[in-house]
Amino acid sequence: MKLGEKQKDLVIAFREILREEKYSSQGEIADELERRGFPVNQSKVSRMLARFGAVRMRNQKNETVYCLPQEQLSPAITSQIKSCITDIDHNDYLIVIHTTPGAAQLIARIIDSLGNAEGILGTIAGDDTIFVTPSSDASIEDLTESIRELLS
Repeated sequence: MKLGEKQKDLVIAFREILREEKYSSQGEIADELERRGFPVNQSKVSRMLARFGAVRMRNQKNETVYCLPQEQLSPAITSQIKSCITDIDHNDYLIVIHTTPGAAQLIARIIDSLGNAEGILGTIAGDDTIFVTPSSDASIEDLTESIRELLS
Protein backbone atom coordinates (compact mmCIF):
# COMPACT_ATOMS: atom_id res chain seq x y z
CA MET A 1 0.00 0.00 0.00
CA LYS A 2 1.35 3.42 -0.93
CA LEU A 3 1.95 5.95 1.84
CA GLY A 4 -0.70 8.28 0.37
CA GLU A 5 -3.32 5.52 0.41
CA LYS A 6 -2.52 4.61 4.01
CA GLN A 7 -2.82 8.26 5.06
CA LYS A 8 -6.13 8.54 3.20
CA ASP A 9 -7.44 5.41 4.96
CA LEU A 10 -6.32 6.83 8.32
CA VAL A 11 -8.27 10.05 7.64
CA ILE A 12 -11.37 8.05 6.68
CA ALA A 13 -11.13 5.95 9.85
CA PHE A 14 -10.51 9.06 11.97
CA ARG A 15 -13.60 10.80 10.57
CA GLU A 16 -15.72 7.67 11.10
CA ILE A 17 -14.60 7.48 14.73
CA LEU A 18 -15.49 11.11 15.40
CA ARG A 19 -18.89 10.75 13.72
CA GLU A 20 -19.72 8.05 16.28
CA GLU A 21 -19.64 10.79 18.95
CA LYS A 22 -18.60 8.47 21.77
CA TYR A 23 -14.89 9.15 22.40
CA SER A 24 -14.14 11.62 25.18
CA SER A 25 -10.33 11.56 25.17
CA GLN A 26 -7.50 11.60 22.68
CA GLY A 27 -6.26 8.35 24.20
CA GLU A 28 -9.58 6.65 23.45
CA ILE A 29 -9.38 7.84 19.84
CA ALA A 30 -5.78 6.59 19.53
CA ASP A 31 -6.80 3.21 20.97
CA GLU A 32 -9.70 2.90 18.52
CA LEU A 33 -7.47 3.84 15.59
CA GLU A 34 -4.94 1.21 16.68
CA ARG A 35 -7.74 -1.34 16.94
CA ARG A 36 -8.61 -0.49 13.33
CA GLY A 37 -5.01 -1.00 12.21
CA PHE A 38 -3.63 2.53 12.48
CA PRO A 39 -1.10 2.73 15.31
CA VAL A 40 -0.85 6.42 16.24
CA ASN A 41 0.18 8.24 19.38
CA GLN A 42 -1.77 10.87 21.31
CA SER A 43 0.15 13.77 19.76
CA LYS A 44 -0.79 12.59 16.24
CA VAL A 45 -4.44 12.43 17.34
CA SER A 46 -4.13 15.94 18.79
CA ARG A 47 -2.77 17.27 15.48
CA MET A 48 -5.54 15.53 13.54
CA LEU A 49 -8.22 16.95 15.84
CA ALA A 50 -6.85 20.44 15.24
CA ARG A 51 -6.49 19.88 11.48
CA PHE A 52 -10.11 18.83 11.08
CA GLY A 53 -11.50 21.41 13.49
CA ALA A 54 -12.89 18.81 15.88
CA VAL A 55 -14.66 20.15 18.93
CA ARG A 56 -15.80 18.74 22.25
CA MET A 57 -19.54 18.78 22.63
CA ARG A 58 -22.23 16.92 24.48
CA ASN A 59 -23.69 13.94 22.65
CA GLN A 60 -27.26 12.68 22.99
CA LYS A 61 -26.28 10.83 26.18
CA ASN A 62 -25.01 14.17 27.61
CA GLU A 63 -21.39 12.94 27.53
CA THR A 64 -18.65 15.36 26.46
CA VAL A 65 -17.09 13.81 23.35
CA TYR A 66 -14.98 14.80 20.36
CA CYS A 67 -16.90 15.32 17.15
CA LEU A 68 -16.57 16.96 13.77
CA PRO A 69 -18.44 20.19 13.19
CA GLN A 70 -20.86 20.27 10.28
CA GLU A 71 -18.91 20.26 7.03
CA GLN A 72 -20.69 23.28 5.62
CA LEU A 73 -22.21 25.65 8.13
CA SER A 74 -24.70 27.93 6.47
CA PRO A 75 -25.02 31.57 7.49
CA ALA A 76 -28.47 30.75 8.87
CA ILE A 77 -27.83 29.81 12.48
CA THR A 78 -30.28 27.49 14.16
CA SER A 79 -32.09 28.56 17.29
CA GLN A 80 -29.93 26.07 19.24
CA ILE A 81 -26.78 28.05 18.35
CA LYS A 82 -28.48 31.38 19.09
CA SER A 83 -29.52 30.16 22.52
CA CYS A 84 -25.87 29.42 23.36
CA ILE A 85 -24.84 33.10 23.22
CA THR A 86 -25.08 34.83 26.59
CA ASP A 87 -23.24 38.12 25.88
CA ILE A 88 -21.25 39.97 23.21
CA ASP A 89 -19.11 42.97 24.17
CA HIS A 90 -15.94 44.72 22.99
CA ASN A 91 -13.26 47.22 23.86
CA ASP A 92 -10.97 49.06 21.44
CA TYR A 93 -9.03 45.89 20.60
CA LEU A 94 -11.07 42.70 21.13
CA ILE A 95 -14.57 41.36 20.92
CA VAL A 96 -15.52 39.00 23.75
CA ILE A 97 -18.37 36.54 23.34
CA HIS A 98 -19.69 34.57 26.31
CA THR A 99 -21.51 31.31 25.61
CA THR A 100 -23.07 28.48 27.50
CA PRO A 101 -20.49 25.89 28.68
CA GLY A 102 -19.05 23.83 25.83
CA ALA A 103 -20.38 25.99 22.97
CA ALA A 104 -17.51 28.41 22.42
CA GLN A 105 -15.44 26.30 20.01
CA LEU A 106 -18.30 25.61 17.63
CA ILE A 107 -19.40 29.24 17.62
CA ALA A 108 -15.80 30.39 17.08
CA ARG A 109 -15.64 28.11 14.05
CA ILE A 110 -18.75 29.79 12.65
CA ILE A 111 -17.19 33.21 13.22
CA ASP A 112 -13.90 32.07 11.67
CA SER A 113 -15.84 31.11 8.54
CA LEU A 114 -16.41 34.84 7.96
CA GLY A 115 -12.66 35.31 7.76
CA ASN A 116 -10.68 38.30 6.62
CA ALA A 117 -13.38 39.41 4.18
CA GLU A 118 -15.42 40.60 7.16
CA GLY A 119 -12.42 41.96 9.06
CA ILE A 120 -11.67 39.00 11.35
CA LEU A 121 -8.02 38.21 11.95
CA GLY A 122 -8.84 35.22 14.14
CA THR A 123 -10.56 33.77 17.18
CA ILE A 124 -9.51 32.00 20.35
CA ALA A 125 -12.11 29.85 22.08
CA GLY A 126 -12.17 28.29 25.49
CA ASP A 127 -15.08 26.40 26.97
CA ASP A 128 -17.49 29.33 27.29
CA THR A 129 -15.59 32.40 26.10
CA ILE A 130 -14.42 33.52 22.66
CA PHE A 131 -11.94 36.31 21.89
CA VAL A 132 -12.29 37.74 18.38
CA THR A 133 -9.41 39.80 17.02
CA PRO A 134 -10.27 42.18 14.20
CA SER A 135 -7.86 42.76 11.34
CA SER A 136 -6.04 46.08 11.50
CA ASP A 137 -8.35 47.84 9.04
CA ALA A 138 -11.64 46.67 10.58
CA SER A 139 -13.91 48.86 12.67
CA ILE A 140 -14.45 47.07 15.99
CA GLU A 141 -17.98 48.49 16.27
CA ASP A 142 -18.96 47.36 12.75
CA LEU A 143 -17.43 43.92 13.27
CA THR A 144 -19.21 43.51 16.62
CA GLU A 145 -22.51 44.40 14.95
CA SER A 146 -21.84 41.92 12.10
CA ILE A 147 -21.19 39.16 14.64
CA ARG A 148 -24.33 40.08 16.58
CA GLU A 149 -26.38 39.86 13.37
CA LEU A 150 -24.81 36.53 12.44
CA LEU A 151 -25.50 35.01 15.84
CA SER A 152 -28.96 36.46 16.52
